[in-house]
Amino acid sequence: MLTKNQKTEIMLGLFVGSMVLVNTIGTKITTIVGVRVSVGIFFMPLLFLVTDIVGEVHGRERARSFVRIASGILIFMFIMVYISIKMPANETWGLQEQYALIFGSSLRMTFASIVSFIISQSFDVSAFDFWKRLTKGRHLWLRNNMSTIFSQFIDTTIFMFLAFYRVSPKFTAGFIFSLIIPYWFFKVAFALLDTPLCYIGVRWLNNEKTIKPGSTGKLLKEEAQQ
Repeated sequence: MLTKNQKTEIMLGLFVGSMVLVNTIGTKITTIVGVRVSVGIFFMPLLFLVTDIVGEVHGRERARSFVRIASGILIFMFIMVYISIKMPANETWGLQEQYALIFGSSLRMTFASIVSFIISQSFDVSAFDFWKRLTKGRHLWLRNNMSTIFSQFIDTTIFMFLAFYRVSPKFTAGFIFSLIIPYWFFKVAFALLDTPLCYIGVRWLNNEKTIKPGSTGKLLKEEAQQ
């Protein structure tokens, strides 16, 4: 049986792992129902979900410690990617150009991600705590979604402007906002869909008992009645 501390460590690993995936494989762009999005969109909701779960169980300061740890790792990763690109390649290794193209193109995006991550995650933790105090610890679904929806908008806006503003004449402020809105809507949809996972995560982290299959609906009903 896992202890609460061990479960919290697992949550930290999931948080950091998701952040690394967003900033590595997230450089690939795909299309979902006609909208141009990064494949990192599948991992971004996990970042906000984890801090909401940890903030609910352990409080604001523990959630902030997750953000600080992940931010430090993100900065370290940015520095190491830069150094790795600049180091001379062995003459027998002929992939330097491709290596620099793939990882070098992500440097500006990584910098944008660092700034947007720190600001949006800090806001999310504070907003979640604000809604928790306002609702007197009731209605987890409300604070989970309200904090995440606004935080995702902040994250998307900061990232898009820092990563793409004026990379070409096409990327004006108006054009970037035309990319932000549908991208943010996707994030909002994911935030709404992961609400049951927030309940499951809180119950799992808070208790030694396991969640029985099919109990998610019961958890939602119990919370709504409080």
